Amino acid sequence: MSKNLIKIFDTTLRDGEQSPGASMNTEEKIQIALQLQKLGVDVIEAGFAAASPGDFDAIRRISEQIDKSTVCSLARCVEKDIKAAAESIASAKYRRVHVFLATSPIHMEYKLKMKPSEVIKRAVEAVQYAKSFTDDVEFSCEDAGRSEISFLKEVLDAVINAGALTLNIPDTVGYRLPNEIGARIKELSDFVNGRAVISVHNHNDLGLAVANSLAAIENGARQVECTINGLGERAGNAALEEIVMNIKTRQDIFAPLYTNINTKEIYPTSKLVSLITGIEPQPNKAIVGKNAFAHESGIHQDGVLKNKETYEIIQPSDIGLDRNNLVLGKHSGRHAFKDRLQSLGYTLKDEEVNEAFEKFKLLADRKKEIFDDDLRALVAEEITKIPQIFELITLQLSDCNPGGVPNAAITIRHHDQLITDAAIGNGTMDAVFKVIDRVCGVGGELKDYKVDAVSQGKDALAKVIVKVAFDGGKPIIGHGLNVDTMYATAQAYIGALNSYMSMKQV
Repeated sequence: MSKNLIKIFDTTLRDGEQSPGASMNTEEKIQIALQLQKLGVDVIEAGFAAASPGDFDAIRRISEQIDKSTVCSLARCVEKDIKAAAESIASAKYRRVHVFLATSPIHMEYKLKMKPSEVIKRAVEAVQYAKSFTDDVEFSCEDAGRSEISFLKEVLDAVINAGALTLNIPDTVGYRLPNEIGARIKELSDFVNGRAVISVHNHNDLGLAVANSLAAIENGARQVECTINGLGERAGNAALEEIVMNIKTRQDIFAPLYTNINTKEIYPTSKLVSLITGIEPQPNKAIVGKNAFAHESGIHQDGVLKNKETYEIIQPSDIGLDRNNLVLGKHSGRHAFKDRLQSLGYTLKDEEVNEAFEKFKLLADRKKEIFDDDLRALVAEEITKIPQIFELITLQLSDCNPGGVPNAAITIRHHDQLITDAAIGNGTMDAVFKVIDRVCGVGGELKDYKVDAVSQGKDALAKVIVKVAFDGGKPIIGHGLNVDTMYATAQAYIGALNSYMSMKQV
């Protein structure tokens, strides 16, 4: 590894999925992993294998398809966790086991109920056991931001001697300021003296995750753990796109440091993650927010027209955002459609192109102009498709006027059998959900509902995202995409049900 390479360790599929309501099914995780590899991520933390059979299966299937990036699984310093992590990544071309143990006084006393000497012993045993499966082992000092520096040195020295190649110093609760992180990493980097790679994993509780990561890089960290769009628990993690573009844009500060990231894949990756998780970056989000390259002020607009560098330090094309936004319509043929998908960075199998093209033609009959974001939504729906245990065929609504009794009639295909039923509800949506529950025989509780216009115009595609808890379990995300918002709503609810059923079968 070059001493100037900053390794990008992406944890969107693990820490990012811990964002409230961001759970993904296996097919969605696989597509994100493939896109992360295309982005040039060095290490993909695919999940926590011991968490559930579904997580284990997702990591295993990702490991079978990723051949350029390292696939990593997280584990507590517990033998069964480490064994599960190692087995889940066994088929990966490049694999890493990532073990962690808390090192702060508050965690050791109240959570672990262990003495410092016991923590060191447990850490060493975990690293040694992980090394029996793979040479690439990473050790994390959980809550390192609030750990005593002298104790961190003891732990790091011990795990290096046990065989750890990467040492992660997470600011687990986002407590530290950039100057504190910088000083801490400098001292630990000097202490380690090249015996292992120093990594950082910063949370954004005080809005400093990216600043702290950059301060760490300036002071010797050579791996940074981050997520797409800054997803993560609580206020999120350090945003990959912001770290990478800071290093690229401010080479006057960071040269000769560099990353392996193909920055032209940043925007497509951000869009895919937001489409799958249903969590859109806020409009003024740096790099990938929809206002990131918008200039409202007349003075700014005038300057940009004369010379883009007057108000743009990053070009939209640098992150893969094409402003030409070629419009397709109902007269566009398969060749033009496929060509546009390729220009957007998609490489689809023939059957996926055919399915997406059929959906495109149906959409073109109802929508005058189709934009790039429409195509991205169509493709995301196609490539993340899971087995359609229940498939929506028709939906009919009536008496939706105030004072009427809302009712929904639906036809669903299940095991090649068409089932038709109807139900009334307190509102149109309630009627739709009740009839789906009755036909499918599974009761769901709606936890969240969101509808967005995918692109522009009165005939814009409606993107509906629901979060539904089935049988008292954790909420499952479902997606619906249609010009008709209520039809998309029914699609989304059934999509959540199909994800739930597919995870139950693992």
